[in-house]
Amino acid sequence: METAEIRRRWLTFFEARGHTVVPSAPLPFNDPNLLFVAAGMVPFAKYFAGQETPPWKRATSVQKCVRTPDLEEVGKTSRHGTFFQMNGNFSFGDYFKHEAIQFAWQLLTTPQPEGGYGLDPDKLWATVYDDDDEAASLWLELTDIPRERVVRRGKADNYWHMGIPGPGGPCSEIFIDRGSEYGRDGGPAVDEDRFMEIWNLVFMQYQLSAVRSKVDFDVAGPLPAQNVDTGMGLERVASVLQGVDNLYEIDEVFPVLDAAAEMAGKHYGAVPSHVAAQSHPDDVRLRVVADHVRTSLMLIGDGVTPGNEGRGYVLRRMLRRAVRAMRLLGVDEPTLPHLLPVSMERMSQSYPQLRTDFGRISQVAYAEEEAFRRTLASGTTRLDTAVAGVKSSGGSRLSGDEAFALHDTYGFPIDLTLEMAAEQGVQVDEPGFRTLMSEQRARAKADARAKRHAHDDTLVYRAVADRIGHEVEFTGYDQVTTEATVRGLIRDGEAVDRAAAGEEVEVVLDRTPLYAESGGQQPDHGRIRLANGTLLEVSNVQRPITGLVVHHATVLEGEVAVGETAEAEVDVVRRRSISRAHTATHMVHQALRDELGPTATQAGSENSPGRLRFDFKALQAVSSAAMGEVEARINAVLLDDLPVTADVMGIDDARKLGAMALFGEKYGDRVRVVSIGEWSREFCIGTHTPRVGQIGVVKLLGESSIGSGVRRVEALVGTDAYTHLAREAVLVNQLTATLGVPRDQLPDRVAGLLARLKDAEKQIAAVKAAQVLGAASGLVSSARDLGGVTFVSHDAGENVGADDLRALVLDVRGRLGNDRPVLVSMASVSGGRPLVIVATNGRAREAGLKAGAFVRSAAKKLGGGGGGKDDIAQGGGTDASQVPAALGAVEDELRSRTA
Repeated sequence: METAEIRRRWLTFFEARGHTVVPSAPLPFNDPNLLFVAAGMVPFAKYFAGQETPPWKRATSVQKCVRTPDLEEVGKTSRHGTFFQMNGNFSFGDYFKHEAIQFAWQLLTTPQPEGGYGLDPDKLWATVYDDDDEAASLWLELTDIPRERVVRRGKADNYWHMGIPGPGGPCSEIFIDRGSEYGRDGGPAVDEDRFMEIWNLVFMQYQLSAVRSKVDFDVAGPLPAQNVDTGMGLERVASVLQGVDNLYEIDEVFPVLDAAAEMAGKHYGAVPSHVAAQSHPDDVRLRVVADHVRTSLMLIGDGVTPGNEGRGYVLRRMLRRAVRAMRLLGVDEPTLPHLLPVSMERMSQSYPQLRTDFGRISQVAYAEEEAFRRTLASGTTRLDTAVAGVKSSGGSRLSGDEAFALHDTYGFPIDLTLEMAAEQGVQVDEPGFRTLMSEQRARAKADARAKRHAHDDTLVYRAVADRIGHEVEFTGYDQVTTEATVRGLIRDGEAVDRAAAGEEVEVVLDRTPLYAESGGQQPDHGRIRLANGTLLEVSNVQRPITGLVVHHATVLEGEVAVGETAEAEVDVVRRRSISRAHTATHMVHQALRDELGPTATQAGSENSPGRLRFDFKALQAVSSAAMGEVEARINAVLLDDLPVTADVMGIDDARKLGAMALFGEKYGDRVRVVSIGEWSREFCIGTHTPRVGQIGVVKLLGESSIGSGVRRVEALVGTDAYTHLAREAVLVNQLTATLGVPRDQLPDRVAGLLARLKDAEKQIAAVKAAQVLGAASGLVSSARDLGGVTFVSHDAGENVGADDLRALVLDVRGRLGNDRPVLVSMASVSGGRPLVIVATNGRAREAGLKAGAFVRSAAKKLGGGGGGKDDIAQGGGTDASQVPAALGAVEDELRSRTA
């Protein structure tokens, strides 16, 4: 049974039993504590935690997931990968253990012709929590499973929680016996390789008040409603139903692995992975390729682009690890154009949008591979220089610091560093490198823990929100001052009743005109005044949980207490400046779409006082002419002084009007639509200027790349834009005075000067090249015979670049013909660095004289390394004073070979 069919049957089964089919959330989930969705229940977590009311009593989904705890371990076993799909069925206070167990057994054991998966009941085992007598009894009551195959286990195996205070409860896992060839008999408690878990039924029935570890936590009491969260690993069940060994051999993954193996001329799995004590290195690399290509396809499909931080960095690492693995398998050509389409063909059966969007996906991936190939070239140069330094100092070991710098700064993989250093006879301080990597990971984990603990603090916000009993009302669309009541004070993560002068405190009001940071708009600043004269200065406004607004404030004078009446006041100058920038952002978005087409969709933004940043999707740079048209269009609309209006309407009505929604954002049934006349409409909760004419002027500062497939525009708005233009006018006046031309002739004059400069540089280069090549005839006449080989050695001197030296070497070799063996060796110094080039003709290569070997001998003298083809090779180093010695090394090598 194909994986797509397993997925379809799951959704059909649960939909027929009253579950709402919920589409998979995008992998880059909208949660500051998560890079990606890592479990099927993540999109439903807010419902289980009681933060929001679920819109359905029963739901089912097949959720795309990515887990990247340690990419370096991927492929070393055949059990785990980064991308997987989790089939889930969920109950929010509806059914509980009885139905969850019954549904699972029915779907697993119902024969395939009748719509089930047709698993053999005699191979299924169930585990329950030690104290969960109810679940143990239900397994015996509702299924045919014998008592001895219902196993009780402890908290480490059969109790679930989120790792923080919140909902938790016992779980019941379903395992399948894969047979004696996979391990020992005795059930899941004995061998989880033979007995593989395929489904976990979590019964959320308790509120946990403290969580110290997986097995150490406090139970505060029962939850108000009992919930069910189940997860069945789609890839694991596919491996069972397809009769293969592991997830790498199922129909959605193996075709990529097989194509990679064919490109590399390798054979995968000579020894089955469950039999071999350790996987063959080639098998590990092929699994890395198969996993990372599929995961990258899915991430790019969901809008992630390669970058240097966060989600983009994870994607970049996976793409580059896939390319690196293919290189280590012996494939030097671009590989993603061969492998990514294979993955798309398989995955598009479940996700057809991958096929329709493959043009964009492939361009992003292929551009990243090409960039990495360039990185490998620059990293190789850095490595050669580092190795040369080690040798020149008499050492034989590259430091861990240097290896780490290659990895961290240049993206140069450690295994390539080890391989290439060994080729030059140098070891690498791998333990030192690993120590530095561990320290870096520790820092990353500490940061993740800090974020996680910040999430823990939502309990105090939840308590304040419960006290209010409703969402904090935002009055700031039409008010800049609002009467309110202090409903909560939080200091250092704990709720307090009062705060005194000089203290920093988080203030919760029942209503506020101050805008909380969201949608790219920076938060308002302002003041809170109490009836007793207390004054607080607000420097930040945030929404830590849905429906709650928190003001980060400093008590300037007096004392504030919960329950007091207050007046919240917006810093109007800052608000108006931000609102102008936000409206200008909508205008930039619409103008870009007018110029570039509908694919130029928003990928992020920031609206600050007087300036904006707008990120959008584009596969190539936008021309300066196009950006000029965009800027002109925006400012033309400003002159039209179109009104800016906001309307709340049903989401379907908003879409019919053509309102644009942000990728990956989740919207409710009713949305706020901001319109600029009839020209632009977007879903937006931010604040805006009443008419675009109040913006004044918008000046685009430039356009640049921030990652494959994503461009960034920055702009100034209002008085900030005017000040910038005034400075530019002064600069233009200075240039016109210096060059002695009118303003309108300035571009032509500058272009003319640059053209003359380029022409002069070309003439100089041509003269130099002619001088170099002019020496060819004299060098031919200087040829000597060494042991039957025609030999030319020449020091070309200073300021002769690699291209000119190579041309001279090839010219001399060509003039000497192919009647007898010929070896030409030349060196020069360019930019203070020495280089050497050696070329041999066909007769010399037949005699075993290969250019690369001679270059390496010469490069050692220069304190560097080199290589190339058998007919011509190039090397370099750091010590220009050793050029004569390098040429002498080539001659000595030739004498020793022809003696």
